[in-house]
Amino acid sequence: MTNSPALLLTIVQSILPILVTLGLGYFAAFRKDFDAQQAGVLTRLVMLYALPLELLASILSTPRNEVLAAGPVAALILLAMIGGYGIIFTILRALLGRRLGEAALIAMTITGPSVPFIGIPVLGQIFGPASSVPISIASLAMNLVQLPITLILMGHDRGTRHRLETAGSSRNEFRELCGHLMHSCREPVVWVPMMALILVSIGASLPQFLKGSLLLLGRTTGGAALFASGVVLFTRQVKFSPLVGVVVTIRNLVIPSIVYVIARIWHLPMPALQESVLTMAIPSASINVILAMRYHVLEREIASVLFFGTLSSIVTMAFFIWLTGA
Repeated sequence: MTNSPALLLTIVQSILPILVTLGLGYFAAFRKDFDAQQAGVLTRLVMLYALPLELLASILSTPRNEVLAAGPVAALILLAMIGGYGIIFTILRALLGRRLGEAALIAMTITGPSVPFIGIPVLGQIFGPASSVPISIASLAMNLVQLPITLILMGHDRGTRHRLETAGSSRNEFRELCGHLMHSCREPVVWVPMMALILVSIGASLPQFLKGSLLLLGRTTGGAALFASGVVLFTRQVKFSPLVGVVVTIRNLVIPSIVYVIARIWHLPMPALQESVLTMAIPSASINVILAMRYHVLEREIASVLFFGTLSSIVTMAFFIWLTGA
């Protein structure tokens, strides 16, 4: 069992850089050094170059046998992230009548943990080298499934709304969706991780000298995304609302609780239970704010979720660490 005070300090140290970077972006916008348009330039840098390079280096550095041998941990994380995405998206669309782009973005915000920024230091402190397994699985689920699907749905929604607002003509819905699917597949954040997964599956790996070259820009992903998110926090005036409260509660409390119950029902070994629950207890990722900014969908709400979700995760993650006895 990990020493509780030391672990709490690790959680705070993992989350503090996120809050500080958000704060710097907020302060820069307050001083009028950056505005929403310039934050959009940072977003374009992240989506077209920095993030694809980071994904390429990350996936090609993941040993194939680690992912294949994950077993129950993989099943639970994939169920929570991909199955949960489908369920939440369906509820938002069919029962609550949310727009296609909004439903996709909210579903990803709820089911996608910020594994690279918070998971690596926190899970690494608890599980040591074994933490690479849940981190790799969650990263692959987000980058190879959630992100491409969300991009496709948000792109289709934006194209449909633009067509209705301008021409007002009727076109074949299936052809429209296929067109946006092809457009999204040309996005580097979609085809780069897919290509990397194919290379990993045939046993390819990334030479060390190339990894450093890719990560020189790739490592700026987190900082640039969070800084741009901080600018959005100021320009959109972060605010707590019922939607923000519900999303943060489901992301930080409900989903890890469901994973915990399922793990108990499946009688999983304690290490597998701990890894699965604590991975899904990590708060929402900053990539969601980048998507909100790019497609101009729920920008204020998703930025608020990032802020309040990250802040409250100090308490919620400590709770699940205590609950699982990690």
